[in-house]
Amino acid sequence: MKIAIGNDHAAVEMKREIQKYLEELGHEVINYGTDECKSCDYPLYGEKVARAVAGEEAECGVLICGTGVGISIAANKVRGIRAAVCSDTATARLVKAHNNANIIAFGSRIVGTELARDIVKAYLDAEYEGGRHENRIRMIHEIEDR
Repeated sequence: MKIAIGNDHAAVEMKREIQKYLEELGHEVINYGTDECKSCDYPLYGEKVARAVAGEEAECGVLICGTGVGISIAANKVRGIRAAVCSDTATARLVKAHNNANIIAFGSRIVGTELARDIVKAYLDAEYEGGRHENRIRMIHEIEDR
């Protein structure tokens, strides 16, 4: 699977660890994040990953900033993106199963590296259930058209 990854200055080291982990799992990872610890603006990286996913350059995305919140808000401004902040594995599994999230985000200041790996794995292993969730996804897309 081709996965886009992005981060700001608060998450350089965690991004490197998660990128390495994803590659060990056999995925191709496209790095849209910063590799410098110098202060930078997370919306730039959230948008880059979101545009890559929306444009089908990547099948899904992983975003990391201090909390995961700011970068996911930026990503969600791109049409067709459903980015969800996950701080545990149950949420990571359910955002895929119920919301068909195409990007997950988490915070380097919130979760440790081991939990971040588990979150990514739970998300990637989950499958969208469809069914009763289809109408809700359609409703979300209709909001983008208003």
